[in-house]
Amino acid sequence: MTLGVTLGSTTVQRTIDDTVRLAREARDAGLRSGWFGQTFGYDSPSLAAIVGREVPGLQVGTSAIPVFGRHPLLVSSQAQTAQAATGGRYHLGLALGTRHLTETGFGIPYERPIGLLREFLTALRPLLETGSADFHGELLTATTPYPASVPGARPPVPVLVAAMGPQALRVSGELADGILPFLAGPRALAEHIVPAVTAAATAAGRPAPRIVALVPGVVTADAEAVREKADEALALYEGIPSYRRAIELSGASRAAGLAVIGDEETVAEEVRRYREAGATEVVFTATELNGEEDRRRTWKLLGELARG
Repeated sequence: MTLGVTLGSTTVQRTIDDTVRLAREARDAGLRSGWFGQTFGYDSPSLAAIVGREVPGLQVGTSAIPVFGRHPLLVSSQAQTAQAATGGRYHLGLALGTRHLTETGFGIPYERPIGLLREFLTALRPLLETGSADFHGELLTATTPYPASVPGARPPVPVLVAAMGPQALRVSGELADGILPFLAGPRALAEHIVPAVTAAATAAGRPAPRIVALVPGVVTADAEAVREKADEALALYEGIPSYRRAIELSGASRAAGLAVIGDEETVAEEVRRYREAGATEVVFTATELNGEEDRRRTWKLLGELARG
């Protein structure tokens, strides 16, 4: 199992140079991957391409680009460019997004998200694999009057979906390479998420899916104070139905209850629990929650675990 961290932050504004420096630190600590979220700031595939090119040996990924307000042709171009720039180390994450951000940010209705996800993935896969598409769906059209392949974008970019609900898991198992669950603890993974996406992949004749679990976590000597900060930082997810369901299926009442906070032994044990629940990869988020000292302490432990 590989271990990685998110390199973007919603609380700290970093320059591109600072992000590259942080990525080098992650790689040197022994971590295997660095991931970037997508909001309304940096374009995450572009940032991943820069970081991946500047930091050889580090896998880079986007977690995750909402399908609303995007088109498979454009996302394919971004992803293939990042893949070519990094020598095959880019991983594309997609998401359904939320009603609030879709309707207030883009001014478009948040309608038929599962249908859009299915059509988006159906159109995207041949673009990434062959550089061509001829898809005419109910919600989108994607055709290629000109070739859409990027030289050097090999192997084809792996596609992961931030899926946790039953319908999204079914579509992801059928059409994607894996999933990116967030705030889904070991219990939810083992009992609900991993079985559902694996069954869908098996039925579609696809390989076993990757399960890249995103986990908020900090190694610290002041667990109580960090837990309070996590409660404040993660509370917004409790109002989003898909996250609310995953939190409850995990046996927690609050999102912060799924944050992995404590000393090295405590955090290492939780990483083991995620592995046993079916996670093929674990990516720690919010490691900067209690400052630089605890972030470095967290990365040191994760690097040691990654090296085995």
